[in-house]
Amino acid sequence: MQTFSNQEKLKHLLSLPVIVAALGYFVDIYDLLLFGIVRVPSLKDLGLNPDTSGTLIMNFQMIGLLLGGILWGILGDKKGRLSVLFGSIIVYSLANIACGFLPQLPFEDKITLYATLRFIAGIGLAGELGAGITLVSESLPKELRAIGTSIVAGFGLMGAVVAQLSVELAGSWTTAYFIGGTLGLLLLFLRVGVVESGIYKDIEKRETVSKGNFLSFFTNGERLVRYLKCIAIGLPTWFCIGILAVMANQFAPALGIQNIVPGKAIMWGYIGISIGDFASGFISHWLKSRKKAIFYMMLFTIVGVILMLYGGTKTEGMYYFYCAWLELGTGYWAMFVTVGAEQFGTNIRSTATTTIPNMVRGLLPLMLIGFDFFKKDNGVIISATIIGVIAFVLGIYSTLTIKETHDKDLDFIE
Repeated sequence: MQTFSNQEKLKHLLSLPVIVAALGYFVDIYDLLLFGIVRVPSLKDLGLNPDTSGTLIMNFQMIGLLLGGILWGILGDKKGRLSVLFGSIIVYSLANIACGFLPQLPFEDKITLYATLRFIAGIGLAGELGAGITLVSESLPKELRAIGTSIVAGFGLMGAVVAQLSVELAGSWTTAYFIGGTLGLLLLFLRVGVVESGIYKDIEKRETVSKGNFLSFFTNGERLVRYLKCIAIGLPTWFCIGILAVMANQFAPALGIQNIVPGKAIMWGYIGISIGDFASGFISHWLKSRKKAIFYMMLFTIVGVILMLYGGTKTEGMYYFYCAWLELGTGYWAMFVTVGAEQFGTNIRSTATTTIPNMVRGLLPLMLIGFDFFKKDNGVIISATIIGVIAFVLGIYSTLTIKETHDKDLDFIE
């Protein structure tokens, strides 16, 4: 195993690909979570129901993420990682600026327009993390890969905190959309100096290698199982943020709390997940195992979920505390995406790394449908418990049975 001096480590970990990927994911998360933060005030201002209309619009955004993940993943393998870093940020930045103009746009059917814009934003947002993690994974030495990708995600996830603070300080949800869109367009200038992954360049001109074939995940049984396990590992993360944080206001009556603000629940959750993502890379590096790091963090999260829902959460502040706890545990998000990158060859690595997290995000509508279905007869606590059990069982099984990829050489093709 290659060893590095502290100066060499810093040179690699603070290289331009890592910095640009981290800043890009920061803006991506800002814009991705912004609707969840402004859902209630924006829909009330537009004369729409925050719960029913909010769920519909959220589902449109998540479906956009699902489809966009496939689109950008294929493009990243066929045309290069940088094509995604440039294209995706233009799409979601312009869509978010358009969301800021919603009150002024001359359309009576605001819910359809809002849902359409969030769908377009979702398509754009789908490309950022996968392309960034793929580029960083292929650019860094394998000994520093876990720490590098955790820096990208750890810093990037702070975008949710800034999004909440922007809404509070600006005093307007429309201004928060303008800020997010503008930050994205400004980031384009910084990306001009980033060079393409050397590993990708080695296969770029090889016509005999099939690149970006999304259907190849479904034509080989062993590869399909690998792909599905990678997706399942990420399910607990979006159960915690998509149901327990984004829908936090629905839990207030059941817990006997006067009011819970989803935006604040998301903010505290992402403070936790940002710290967790920074920590996950070092934990994996210390344990010399991706699987052990993810498994232990899942167990920590389960304890938090049980305490939140059944441990006597009686105050708004306590609910936010548990949101931070849960997301600290699900801070293996970068690690899970890195595992996805390491499981597959260079010719479909971008497709895998981009689609896997967006498949997880795209499954949130299914979790929300199940949550709404079970809560009719059982209430929000039991309903959330049912969805949580399914998510964690699938996540733990997949973590324990997938191949270990710590220190794996990524210069291979499928």
